[in-house]
Amino acid sequence: MAKRVAVIGSGVSGLTSIKSCLDEGLQPTCFERSDDIGGLWRFKEKVEEGRASIYQSVFTNSSKEMSCFSDFPMPEHFPNFLHNTRFLEYLKLYAKRFDLLKYIRFKTTVISVRKSQDFSTTGQWIVVTVSDGKQESTVFDAVMVCMGHHIESFIPVQSFPGIEKFKGQYFHSREYKSPEGFQEKTVVVIGMGNSASDIAVELCQRAKRVFISTRGGSWVMSRVYDDGYPWDTVFHTRFSNLIRSILPWPLLKRVYEQKMNQWFNHENYGVVPQNRALMKEPVFNDDLPSRILCGSVVVKPIVKEFTETAAIFEDGTMEENVDVVIFATGYSFSFPFLEQSVIKVENNEVALYKHVFPPTLEKPTLAVIGLIQSLGPIMPNAELQARWATRVFKGLTVLPSESTMMTDIVKRKEKRIKWFGTGRSQTLQTDHIEYLDELAEGSDARPRILPLLLKDPKLALTIYFGPCSPFQFRLTGPGKWDGARNAILTQKARIIKPTRTRVVCDSSNNSLVSYLLKIFGLLALFTAIFVSLQ
Repeated sequence: MAKRVAVIGSGVSGLTSIKSCLDEGLQPTCFERSDDIGGLWRFKEKVEEGRASIYQSVFTNSSKEMSCFSDFPMPEHFPNFLHNTRFLEYLKLYAKRFDLLKYIRFKTTVISVRKSQDFSTTGQWIVVTVSDGKQESTVFDAVMVCMGHHIESFIPVQSFPGIEKFKGQYFHSREYKSPEGFQEKTVVVIGMGNSASDIAVELCQRAKRVFISTRGGSWVMSRVYDDGYPWDTVFHTRFSNLIRSILPWPLLKRVYEQKMNQWFNHENYGVVPQNRALMKEPVFNDDLPSRILCGSVVVKPIVKEFTETAAIFEDGTMEENVDVVIFATGYSFSFPFLEQSVIKVENNEVALYKHVFPPTLEKPTLAVIGLIQSLGPIMPNAELQARWATRVFKGLTVLPSESTMMTDIVKRKEKRIKWFGTGRSQTLQTDHIEYLDELAEGSDARPRILPLLLKDPKLALTIYFGPCSPFQFRLTGPGKWDGARNAILTQKARIIKPTRTRVVCDSSNNSLVSYLLKIFGLLALFTAIFVSLQ
């Protein structure tokens, strides 16, 4: 009899978890508290308790080729960066293609997940749910928690004296939906992440004045990268990743800072990060520098204090007659249906082996999917997490000892602090390609470049020098997809298709020269590595 798996949530992580269960012959039941799939990507006019919330104008920061599921490319006519409605359309196409909806119980809330009495031998869980006022208890062989980390608003009111007597309106960015109603208002947006920047840029077209108040600043990037390609298709290549990994740390920091300042000098715009050495996730906003340049958005230091009508900033300046304060100050996460002995959250941190498995369970039958913030898109990360977890549930992949897992957790935290810092918003941060490869090892899906170079050099070179797209993890192993090779070799055409809406003559046909140069570069790189090891 197939093992029964409870999947909590039907967003990106939940959908790919359902499919991964089916691929491994498991029997999933997904519990979704709302009435439809999509999670974060399903826009609603009003904020709903227990659900992630986005504003109407949200677009993806990762391009379609990098943020699709590995065996289901996005339609070629889709734009490279998607509005939330278009991304939700893709999720619905995915659910329809693999017939996932029949495994989802909508309007059903999970209120408790606890170990069965014989957990030490069976690894089973008792899942208690509520639907239409009726409570139900069911035994499952495994549980996949797919709730994300954008549900619980975090407003550090203790850091902003006087906010309690502020007579204007203040709220978290989770409650912001559109610029309607902000005409002739003076708005202070606190924070310097993607939401803060998006909201400030959008509001400045309606509001009287808009200020961004930031403590630490941030690197700001355009979605448009070298030669007009989407940023992540150029940044996230295996070749670039290798270069970053072998460069000395001081040199890497210098190169990174120069690249970030290539578009505009961050210091001149007042947004330069407080700690420039950290590889924190940048802000993606194509309009912010222009809005600052035009004076539509003004960057200020952090607010030191509020009065009834004003904001006093850390540099001593004051802005009078403030109408609205929007706190884009991040989120907290928790697992209210789980006992702390299973997963304990402290200081917005949680100890999970490879960001997935609690290390102290007697049986590895509970996995957290999608509780991560990599430098790339969440979709391939969540998918590989789910593929690995379902193989662990079946006993096809065995986790190491508890002590080994705890050691890995400690080392991973040390690396995170070195690369991304100790900030509250960086507790889930990790690298991208290295983490994908690490997960793929657990499901035997990692591509092997050198053997592939002998067997299929065109594919090997595209994998190494081209975008590290999810299709690479469907070439081999369980879950191999016959369309993976073609998807990789045609991804450039799909990138160009939606932008080349005016047909022009192709003036460059240097593919052969390009491949020869890549081969030469690869040989030179291997030679350099070999010499350095001698």
